[in-house]
Parts: sequence; C-alpha cells; structure tokens
Amino acid sequence: MNWLSNLIPPRIRSFVGEQKEMPDNLWQKCSSCEGMLFHRDLAVNHNVCYHCGHHLRFSVADRLEMMFDEGKYTSHDLPKVAHDPLKFKDQKRYVDRIKDAQAKTGLNEAITIASGEMGGLKVVVAAFNFRYMGGSMSMVVGEAIVKAAELALANKATLITIPASGGARMQEGMLSLMQMPRSIIAVEMVKNAGLPYIVILTDPTTGGVSASFAMVGDIHIAEPGTMIGFAGRRVIEETVRETLPDNFQTAEYLLEHGIVDMVVERKEMKRALVNVISILTQKASIPDFNGTKKNKKNGTKKPSKPSTPKESK
Repeated sequence: MNWLSNLIPPRIRSFVGEQKEMPDNLWQKCSSCEGMLFHRDLAVNHNVCYHCGHHLRFSVADRLEMMFDEGKYTSHDLPKVAHDPLKFKDQKRYVDRIKDAQAKTGLNEAITIASGEMGGLKVVVAAFNFRYMGGSMSMVVGEAIVKAAELALANKATLITIPASGGARMQEGMLSLMQMPRSIIAVEMVKNAGLPYIVILTDPTTGGVSASFAMVGDIHIAEPGTMIGFAGRRVIEETVRETLPDNFQTAEYLLEHGIVDMVVERKEMKRALVNVISILTQKASIPDFNGTKKNKKNGTKKPSKPSTPKESK
C-alpha cells in the first residue's frame, strides 16, 4: 500500500472498493497510420481502420460469418495426413511447432473448409489463416483444397479460395511443393465442370500459393492494399537491378496491370461476390442485392421504382 491508502480508514476503503485493472487488449494500433483503434469499433468495422481505411488481417471465423447468409455455414473436417513425414527439426521440432500453432489459433491446420449459401447461391470456401504458421501450404492444406473442389463438384457449387499465405511449408520440403500442381488440378476439375472458381486475395498472398491455385481463378478479387507476389521485393530488385515502384506487388498495382480483376473493400465483399456468382451461374440471388422486389402474384422480380426528388415550389 502507498501512504495515501494508509491514511484512508478501513471502513471507507471497503466502501470505495479496490481499483479495477484495465484490460490491455481494448485498443490496437493501426499498422498503416498508427492511429489507436478501439476493439469494439474495430470489430464492427470488420477489422478495417476507421481512420485511414487500412485493411488489417481478419480471422477466418469472422470472415466466414460475414460472408455466409445469416452467418451460418457447415464446417468440414480436414483430410487426415501424416504429420511430420520428414521428422524435421531446426531450432524446434516440427511437431512442436504444430502444437504451438494449434494452441495459438484453436485450429487444426492453416486452412478451413466451409460450405453454405451466399445470397442464396451455393458456395464452398477454402480459407487460410495466416496466424497458423504464416498460412503456409502443407500436405494437409493441399488435400483440403482437393476436398473443397470435390465438395463443389458434388454440390454443383461455386468454389472460393481465400489465400493468406507466405508460401509452401519448408518443414515438409518437396512434399509441400507437390501441393502446387495438385491444387491446380483440383481447381481445374471445378472449372472443367462449368462451375465458377473465384479467388479472394488477402494480405499476404505470396510464394508457392501465388504460383499455383491463387492465380488461376475465373475471377480474382483483392482487398485494398493486399501484398501479392512470388519473391520478395529485395530479391527482385537485386535480380533485375532496378528500383521498383513504391506500390509494387500491391492489389492496386496488379489491378492496373490486369492481373487482378477487382479491388473490393471488405464491407462490400459479399455484395461483389454474390453479383459475380449470379452472373457466372446465370442464377438470381436471394436475398436480392440489386434493389429489386419480388412480385407477390407470380414470384417474378420487378425493378423497384427509383426515388425522385420532389419539385421545388
């Protein structure tokens, strides 16, 4: 106790009560503008800075809840694959790194498979979690993409992948690199069946992931400011011996050069997805995102009357 608390009589001290400690996770600093963000306001804004619009990394659970109708979807078990096939060890055993990542994220692996509806349209989503070993692509991740493609084929649904990865998982060596062609074959099965394959590029999408399934979609949608590339900036500059533009390997730069089709803010992502899927599948979305109403008599839709400003007297 300090000298002030010693002077306060015990009876008054018990009435006033002890000072409660303030939780240390109420605020977060934006990595772009360094503005302070209150955690509740940040959650309402889908982890987008409300000062500068910078898109912070988003958890898989929150992203899926935001995208699926009423936040409801079915999670699918990941394929069972032998862990640590190479008995790899660097500063720490690979099996210990897996246990640490599972404890940190509460997930079994760096990918989640979910199925459900967006705007009443069937979709299967394979989403990466960067907090799990940098979203690196392991054998389990490769098998999961194959399973997601098979689910899309079985349900005649659109396949959506949401990469957020540093590339192949080095602890699995060549076995991890083999997932690159396997993932491409998996999504080609979906495309050959006439089903849409859409990629949502999130920060970061690099390495073997960007060199495989992440760049062969029918439509590529990126979040603003997303880093997209294969090798690092410094490696490229040393190779080509040129200074690269400041916005090199960003979603906006790739949009200008035709590699990305759309750059969409997170809050508008579901609307954009539903519109794209509706066009590709030639199916109307329910609920409607285009401001049309259903005709009560025959169930057909008619455009809602646009509001016109009243004439001034």
